[in-house]
Amino acid sequence: MRRPTLEFLKTEAGSGLVMGLAAILALFLANSRLAPVYFGLLRAPFTVQLGVFRETISVEEWTKQGLMAVFFLVVGLELKFEALKGELANPRRLAVPILAAIGGMAVPALIYWATTSGAPRIPGAWAIPTPTDIAFALAVLAASSKRLPGSLRVFLLTLAIVDDLGAVGLISVLFSHDLHPWALAGAGVTLAGLAVLGRWRAAPTLAYGAGFVLVWAFTLKSGVSTSVAGMLTALTVPIGPRRLARDGMLQQMMQILHPYVAYLILPLFAFAAAGFSLRGVSFETLSKPAVLGIFLGLFLGKQIGVFVMAFLASASRLGRKPTGATWLEMYGVSLLCGVGFTMSLYVGELAFPGDPAAQTDIRLSVFLASLLSGAAGMAILAWAGARRIDDAGEDARLAGALRRPRQGTRAG
Repeated sequence: MRRPTLEFLKTEAGSGLVMGLAAILALFLANSRLAPVYFGLLRAPFTVQLGVFRETISVEEWTKQGLMAVFFLVVGLELKFEALKGELANPRRLAVPILAAIGGMAVPALIYWATTSGAPRIPGAWAIPTPTDIAFALAVLAASSKRLPGSLRVFLLTLAIVDDLGAVGLISVLFSHDLHPWALAGAGVTLAGLAVLGRWRAAPTLAYGAGFVLVWAFTLKSGVSTSVAGMLTALTVPIGPRRLARDGMLQQMMQILHPYVAYLILPLFAFAAAGFSLRGVSFETLSKPAVLGIFLGLFLGKQIGVFVMAFLASASRLGRKPTGATWLEMYGVSLLCGVGFTMSLYVGELAFPGDPAAQTDIRLSVFLASLLSGAAGMAILAWAGARRIDDAGEDARLAGALRRPRQGTRAG
């Protein structure tokens, strides 16, 4: 594994723990005497003005439209690096996580559609159980066992990045409304300028930062989800080495932005999106078609889609499963893909804007499915890690038994 990939994995795993604390704090505040303060803060209007640009929306909306755009910028940078110089550059290694990601998106969507048949449907709601939370899934994997091969972590990272790329595609198609051509044209011209800027090897990092802000502002006014702005801007950043520097612009931007995204932006979004009141929640709530569809899609659909497609890709020799990994470990990782959390909450915010009751149902189902998927995946991976220890001990005993007769013969 190349160093940028290792650093990305370490940072994401650490971020998952911080996000978990932020989510617990949000859930506590939402169900305490401080609930009016918590919800009042999230709904408070906040104005951002830069020159002629002016936008006033709630604090909660800014975490979704503003901060998460930076998250998708970093995901796009990592995706481009992996595609050109990392794990995704190897076609055979690329096939398994891509097919697994496709299966992990298709099966949950089908389960949601089957579960909600006959009930009123919200356009785009079927996309809620399709994504995987990179940080949380990697954090649980890191905490499961230290005996697991590093190739499993790269597999999960690659699958989650491809999964997020698919989520961005779905978001751009399903949740883009009232498009404004002039704003789209402005974003396109800015992206073209950034692509031309990539030919200048000595271009300052600040130029790309300013370009991203401009693309984001145009996208916000265009009616397209701002997550698209982050991903498209990342594709314009050059990966080649800069003058008098070992790393390219892309790697430098990843190193600068990723810690802020992992330890500040994602925890802030988790704090804003995870809080919901448990008052009125009952078994009747859990039996609602939408709640059941999201829960089953994440918990069952993810593990079935990811594992079956990974197995078929490997069995048909379209690709290779991670080096040194067993199928039991692959099943454990497939379970972890059901940890949707921030990504599923993000899509849910887009699918049900301004509907508090629906938001509560979504958060409940995403929480339960993510918690159960994480716990089950951690248990399977811990068991698989323990088996590795037992197998290693048995091999050592057999090796010792084979050596003892030889030593006795020499002594005689």
